[in-house]
Amino acid sequence: MSGLLDGKRLLITGVITDASIAFSTAKIAQEAGATVVLTGFGRLSLVERIAKRLPREAPVIELDVTSDEHLAALPDRVRAHVDGLDGVVHSIAFGPQSVLGGEFLNAPWDDVAKALQVSTYSYKSLATACLPLMGPGASIVGLTFDATKAWPVYDWMGVAKAGLESASRYLALHLGKQGI
Repeated sequence: MSGLLDGKRLLITGVITDASIAFSTAKIAQEAGATVVLTGFGRLSLVERIAKRLPREAPVIELDVTSDEHLAALPDRVRAHVDGLDGVVHSIAFGPQSVLGGEFLNAPWDDVAKALQVSTYSYKSLATACLPLMGPGASIVGLTFDATKAWPVYDWMGVAKAGLESASRYLALHLGKQGI
């Protein structure tokens, strides 16, 4: 039986529970024939347990997208499982509680900066870290939330998601020349 993603190699970030969009993405990708590698950070043992719930257990690589060392090591860590990547799924977001819940006007810069680094800038960081593994025809996908309007209590995370959408356009501008 052939699938839409037969032979494709995907790196999927952001799997935390089997209810996460990233988990469903990994599951459907495997069902369509892809080989999947997951990343996790913090609760790595949780991600490893969740990886066992996929149709085929996927390897899990530790990745802190705010760590230059983790990003620099990512290509070699991925190569331990696949010889390249046809796609990368960015499903990473985080913001301290102070950037959510109606605290837009009071959120301290350090917390806002953390939310922007993890939820927005990491898209570019992940893309550039994976470039040595990707060739023409490869794709990078970022999962977002409707950032076309201001949502009550989403606050700085809404700003971060609007930035993610803009970063996607700029990645397309710069990486499109390479066929990515």
